[in-house]
Amino acid sequence: MKEVLSLVIKQYNLPEATWDICPFGNGLINLTWLISAPNRKEKYICQKINESVFKQPEYIAENINSIGSYLQKHYPSYFFIQPLQTHSASGLVWLPDSGYYRMMPFVEGSHTVDTVTDTGVAFEAAKQFARFTANLRSFPVEKLHITLPGFHNLRFRLHQYRHALHYAASKLLKQCDREIKVLQEFDTIEQRWERIYHNPLFPKRVIHHDTKISNCLFDDRNKGMAVIDLDTVMPGYYISDVGDMCRSYLCALNEESTAFDEIIIRLEYFDALADGYLSEMGNVLTPDELELFTYSGRFLMYMQALRFLTDFLAGNPYYPVSHPMHNLDRAKNQLALLKQFCAHEDGMRKIVQRHLRKYVHID
Repeated sequence: MKEVLSLVIKQYNLPEATWDICPFGNGLINLTWLISAPNRKEKYICQKINESVFKQPEYIAENINSIGSYLQKHYPSYFFIQPLQTHSASGLVWLPDSGYYRMMPFVEGSHTVDTVTDTGVAFEAAKQFARFTANLRSFPVEKLHITLPGFHNLRFRLHQYRHALHYAASKLLKQCDREIKVLQEFDTIEQRWERIYHNPLFPKRVIHHDTKISNCLFDDRNKGMAVIDLDTVMPGYYISDVGDMCRSYLCALNEESTAFDEIIIRLEYFDALADGYLSEMGNVLTPDELELFTYSGRFLMYMQALRFLTDFLAGNPYYPVSHPMHNLDRAKNQLALLKQFCAHEDGMRKIVQRHLRKYVHID
């Protein structure tokens, strides 16, 4: 692999050096390496784009370049990590029989975190994701490519789920009969989504779509620096970003946990999340959008439960599993989280209103 990566490096405008190449991070989609050289201060991140997930990597490069140019012109002080350009002024290198690669500068003094164990970190990450969308509020969103068709389209996910239900083996249907019935209890989430989807006044924005905590860079004081992993940036609704943060920040246990009775919502983390996000987006979001802040959490948890259960019924074609019941357990986890979230939603709405009064003076 080092020979292939050496060929990639030569396509960029980097000084001649003997580059050290080491695997980096724990991402599940793209392969990532840290590129460094003895006696050289500069370091770089190299990634191989997973074409089984992202069918058209050039769409990702074009989106990032367009956004980077816009931010450089309109928000020159905003810290945006722009990919390096090749000799041919492209952000991507394509190698026959190997695929697409890209390189970015490594940010010294930065780090990522994998779990949210501090409300300050939740606040900072939410603020960074919100600032990203806020700074791009006037960007012509229709110019962005769709890098993952149907990614957060609940109608599409329900179609997949119902198709899987129709064709699933009777044994699998029996094993998840309870979860199927629980999903039916939350059909109002689908009804609300349809009203959003068909409302031309509900704006599509530049949305990250993958706001897990590891996609935010922090400095050595745990202050947010930038958002990273922009492959899923495309037009969307803000509820995708807020919902994904609710799904992944509010419980101390992640989606792999089978301790379903221990899945609880940490309201103080929702408080921090709402504070950070609304500090940047409170004056950007429309009144119709603001009404859906807590719905965001229900929406993402419900959709993720659907996706896990769909994969279980279809024979686990998408999510890697370590045992046959793995995706069913993940679905149970998300349904437990969804129930807990709904039980606390009245309190969350009061938290949102408190922060709105602070940032946009809404009574």
